[in-house]
Order: sequence, then C-alpha cells, then structure tokens
Amino acid sequence: MKEDYYEILGISKSASAAEIKKAYRKKALQYHPDKNPGDAEAEAMFKKSAEAYEVLSDPNKRSRYDQYGHRAFEGGGFGGGGMNMDDIFSQFGDIFGGAFSGGFGGGGFGGGRRTVKGSNLRIRVQLTLEEIANGVEKKIKVKRKKLAKGTTYKTCATCNGQGQVTRIQNTILGRMQTAATCSACGGLGQIVESKPSNADVEGMLLTEETVSIKIPAGVVDGMQLKVSGKGNDAPGNGIAGDLLVAIEEKPHDTLQREGDNLHYDLYISISDAVLGTSKEIETVTGKVRIKIDAGAQSGKILRLRNKGIPSINGYGTGDLLVHINVWTPKSLSREQKDFFEKMSQDEHFQPKPEKEDKSFFEKVKDMFS
Repeated sequence: MKEDYYEILGISKSASAAEIKKAYRKKALQYHPDKNPGDAEAEAMFKKSAEAYEVLSDPNKRSRYDQYGHRAFEGGGFGGGGMNMDDIFSQFGDIFGGAFSGGFGGGGFGGGRRTVKGSNLRIRVQLTLEEIANGVEKKIKVKRKKLAKGTTYKTCATCNGQGQVTRIQNTILGRMQTAATCSACGGLGQIVESKPSNADVEGMLLTEETVSIKIPAGVVDGMQLKVSGKGNDAPGNGIAGDLLVAIEEKPHDTLQREGDNLHYDLYISISDAVLGTSKEIETVTGKVRIKIDAGAQSGKILRLRNKGIPSINGYGTGDLLVHINVWTPKSLSREQKDFFEKMSQDEHFQPKPEKEDKSFFEKVKDMFS
C-alpha cells in the first residue's frame, strides 16, 4: 500500500500551500542524491517527496487525492508509480529558483542545461455505468508528435552545450557575473543538426498511435487520469509529455447514480401490488430477479446490497435502491369500474398505514443511514 502523501512530507491535512512548499524543500535538500551518493533509501525518499509535492501543491489534484486517495491517479503518472528523475528536476525552478536545474547525475546543484518536457495532450473518454462498475481497458487513437527517425542534434555553439550564457560586467561594485538561458537553443544545450524533410523545425512528426488506458472501477464524471509519456515528445534528450484523460459518464437508460449507490424506478400494477409478484431488473453486473411481497406500497424502497458502484478508494461497493411505484390505470372498462366502485367501500381497501409504512422523509433518511 502506498504511503500517505501528507505523512511523507510530515505535514497535516490542513497544511497551507506555503507549508507544503516549505516541507518539500526541506525533504528535497535532505534526501538529494548529490548529498547522498549511492544511498538507495535516500533516493527512494527523494522520489516519494517529489511525488507527494506534485499532487499536494496542485489544488485540483489535492482535492481529488483528499476525496479518493491514491486511486484518483491510477492509470499512470504522478500518484500512479510513474515518477522519474527528469519529472522531479522539472519541478525545481519553482521551489529552488533553478538551483537544481542540472538534473540527476548531470550537473548536481549548479548545472545550467534544462531538461525539456513535451507538451501534454488531453482527451475525453466516455464510459457506461457498466464499464465504471467493473473497470475497463480502453484503446484510444491519439495524435501525438514524435521525434522523427533520422533527426540528429549537435552541441549549441553559443553556450557550448551548457544551456546558459555567462556574462561578466564591470560595475561600480566591481566585476559581476550573471547567467542567462541561451537564446540560441532555449536552454537545451543542443540544436537540430539534420532532420527529415517532412519533419517540423524541431524534428517532430505528427503521428497516430493507439494508446491503452486502464481505467479503475469507481471513477466519477470529471475525474482526470494521467498516462505518463504518451503526450508529445520533446526535442533532444527531453522527456515526453503526458496524456490527460478526462472521464465522462454516459447517462444510463434505467439507472441513476448517486455517489456509489444506484437508483432504479420499478413500476408495478395494482394487482401485482395487491397479490405480490417477482420482477427481473437490470443491474450493472447483469439482470437479477427480486420478490415483491403482497400488499406492497408505492414508495417502498428495496435495497440490494453491493449491487452499486465500487468505491474508487476501495471502501466496498454501493447498493442498488429499487423504488416501488404502483401504477394507477388512467382508463378502465365498465366492468373494472364496477369492481373498484364496489371495493371502495370494502374495509380491505381502506388506507390503514402501519408503523413500517414510513413517510417519504423517513425513507430518504434510511437511504443514507
């Protein structure tokens, strides 16, 4: 089981953005690989801290994590086990003002060359309630930029591969040295040397690729999953962007979702309500037959345990609530009218609510108890 992000950073769940940033900075300094060479445990903590910060520093991701835990990010990417050193060092401009921009093992605390990450892609995937209840693997065609075969790079002559240009100026305070991102290569330290004629200026080609996306059971409408490395490629030795998958829930013909519970409106005739019956109804895992006792009242709710949607957090499965509605005919034959006129005075047809015949508000209360 993955460790809690708040515990990794040593903060409370009510921590402010500033407190989260401060806690991460402390952990990053403590466990940085350059300060702990060859220490696998320190490197693991370094990665865990960066993963925790990536989620908790983003208000939207933090909200989803607080609600659904680690399962909110299943499908790849941060929070899904896809952390790498290039991802981590791409965070550091915000935290340390570029002090760690060199990357793991390639410049330590003072390197200038920046690691470029390709742009993210966004798609929307529609799911049926059945797919949401059982989990599903979707194969989606995605158009993404990939590095064209035959594209080569050479060291930038302007910065000599450093990604930065250093300037020394004479000022009234003495000689001052400043460093700025190289304008020729944009900080990559390299530029395109050769590329195929059909590639763009960065050596990229727009291609169509089939991507397999594993969607866990219990996702909700509007949730976003991330598949690492399936966005656009980056030039040079950069890392590919991510594919962001927005979940859209398709309306169901007979079932209504409310959290992890499902609702089903079942209409029965007066004769079925009086005599009792059995009915076959649809669920997200197939059809089931339920028994309706004689004397069923309109508004009665039958609860089918564990026939709803699995919790995205792994906290069990919701229920299917079957709402009984007694259908009153709008037109009757003369014979039928005579029968009901005769029965209207019969004591068995007089309303006699019993204690178990709860009011509407009591039934709603029971639904959430």
